[in-house]
Amino acid sequence: MASENQDPAIRILCRRLQIIKSESGLQWLIGSPFFPRHTVISTFRCIHTTSSNPQSLDFSKESDDIRTLLPKGFEVIGALIVGKDCNFDKTAGEAINAACNLRKSLSTDASLGNLELIGAVVDLNNAKDVRFFVSKDGKMDSLESVSSIVYEDNPEKFVWERGCLLHCALQVKLPLYYQPRKPNDVHEIYMRAADAVASKFRDPQVTCVIEALNETSGAIVLRGSELSTDSSSSSSKPKDSDTKALLCSHFSSRSKDITSFSSIEESADKIQVSFLLNKSMNSVKPSAPIAEYYPATQETQLLVIGHKLEVLCYASKDLSLAYGISKLVIPALVDQLHSMRKVNIPDLLKRHPELHPYHFLPPGILHPITALYELSYGETELKQVETRRSLHLRLGLPFDRPLLRISNAIDIVGKKHSSSLVQKGSSFLKDVHLTIPSSGVSGGVASLVQGSYQYYHYLHEGLDDSGWGCAYRSLQTIISWFKLQNYTSIDVPSHREIQQALVEIGDKDPSFIGSREWIGAIELSFVLDKLIGASCKIINVRSGAELPEKCRELALHFENQGTPIMIGGGVLAYTLLGVDYNDASGDCAFLILDPHYTGSDDIKKIVNGGWCGWKKAVDSKGKHFFLHDKFYNLLLPQRPNMV
Repeated sequence: MASENQDPAIRILCRRLQIIKSESGLQWLIGSPFFPRHTVISTFRCIHTTSSNPQSLDFSKESDDIRTLLPKGFEVIGALIVGKDCNFDKTAGEAINAACNLRKSLSTDASLGNLELIGAVVDLNNAKDVRFFVSKDGKMDSLESVSSIVYEDNPEKFVWERGCLLHCALQVKLPLYYQPRKPNDVHEIYMRAADAVASKFRDPQVTCVIEALNETSGAIVLRGSELSTDSSSSSSKPKDSDTKALLCSHFSSRSKDITSFSSIEESADKIQVSFLLNKSMNSVKPSAPIAEYYPATQETQLLVIGHKLEVLCYASKDLSLAYGISKLVIPALVDQLHSMRKVNIPDLLKRHPELHPYHFLPPGILHPITALYELSYGETELKQVETRRSLHLRLGLPFDRPLLRISNAIDIVGKKHSSSLVQKGSSFLKDVHLTIPSSGVSGGVASLVQGSYQYYHYLHEGLDDSGWGCAYRSLQTIISWFKLQNYTSIDVPSHREIQQALVEIGDKDPSFIGSREWIGAIELSFVLDKLIGASCKIINVRSGAELPEKCRELALHFENQGTPIMIGGGVLAYTLLGVDYNDASGDCAFLILDPHYTGSDDIKKIVNGGWCGWKKAVDSKGKHFFLHDKFYNLLLPQRPNMV
């Protein structure tokens, strides 16, 4: 951390700082009180303005969104304004003022706050470089330009070596008794009931059970009276067996290598916090159980509102557990309860929204985000789609791929793998091309499939389709890609189900079902359209000799669409996973996944045998991989434009 006498420096962890590219707008800069000052981990787009003035920010709506979206342990530390013909000092002051107002609306805890706010400016009409300024008190008169910008080489290591996640989930049921002739009273009753639950988290009789998630280490117990309210405890050291002084590092794994971060599930340290309300503590006076009866004086109805709370918080590993629970977990639970209450109140008596929090780690974002989804809507219904589109806009995510669906959610407690049942296709090899050697194209640029797929080939699932099923297998690999990228939830279809789909659309006669007839690119496009709603582009070439001429077009497909391609020629079909192309020399290679393989799913055997590997149109021995006397059809599936 920089000392007071040193010039300030901005440390950038996020790989995409500017998510507003071609129009004016404002982005919130996100940091953490557990990082060195002026460290930016992510950025959120501001999407709410007042109805009376589109240039005026709606801080109430922005704070509501960010309070739900941003886990405790992260905070707004500034703003970035993208504009045209900017006065940099003035615009930076406006950015800092906006950040200051948002922090006030969020009611950031002063003990975890950071008053040294950042104002950043991008002028679209000039160099488009980001200019940074800092202010120590959120006022214009202390604005200071910053020229020292540090971009972290390994931001995942920076975040997860020094920090961990605190996770807490609990069910809350609120019984509401109200008089039918006074339905409006239920809103006030509901608010009081929610406030009563929130106050119980601070009850001295509450008990917290703390343990490492997915680890075998023992649990510790903290009582409400032991929870810390003093920030100085964050630097305290454990004293003998003093549970109150234990740090989060007590549950940190010493064996994890954060250098090669794979996912939060595998690489981040996670601590589970469970709340129990202990009503059987020792009493000073002897007492016996007492049941009290309060008869209703008028007709009364009971309405039970259920809430499933689940929060994630980020904490430094040298933070005391007591302080982390008191200042991070409990406020997060209270905020989430109040966010749900806001959604419920307007239609409390008409319907009960089934709200559920989900946590995500979208590509390009280094920390989890949380979204509240209403499960009474299907994922494809307009209201749910609009909710996800709004999140994509705020986070700067593309609008042609589903990144925030329920199936994308972080599996914090291993629910996805807890079932003893093996899901269909779960045993298939995935992403076999990741271990292959280079193509040998000098000066080439490799354009590859984006995302994961499963390798389907002859004899899978006990079906002998040797000699006729290669296009079916290529189609199965393509559909597995759409499934693994969460564009569809259907199971990868069998040969018979593929044939059934072609019969249902009228392309084939009923006798086709159960046959061993070949299919080609046209049939594959029909099936993809029927089963998952994906459109396709088809390229025809008269001879295998012409395929290298299509490399530039194929490279653009992998860069923009990223889907596997089916190549059909003569009686053979292959799956294309990428191209390596030198635009200057024309030299190229094709990354082929061969469905004609009949062996066991041994990745070394597959790679060493050339069943997945780079193929040149003409190899070093003069052998042609693509036949000159056969025409070829290439099926290029397109990403559905959906979130």
